[in-house]
Amino acid sequence: MYLCIMGTTFIIILVITIIILALSMLGIAIKLLLKKDGKFSGTCASQSPFLNKEGEKCGYCGKLPEDCENK
Repeated sequence: MYLCIMGTTFIIILVITIIILALSMLGIAIKLLLKKDGKFSGTCASQSPFLNKEGEKCGYCGKLPEDCENK
């Protein structure tokens, strides 16, 4: 009896988790569809004043904050 209750609890939590992940992915997909050119703006880490307090170049693309086109 106890094992049966634990199994159904696991399945319920698994289904809820899958639903939440699916809704998150759907939200990102809708954002991409509605954005111009299907791109996220401001994804360069050098643009964030919280991440780049000293004005260093981006570790991913190598651009300085003033060189980024996504402002």
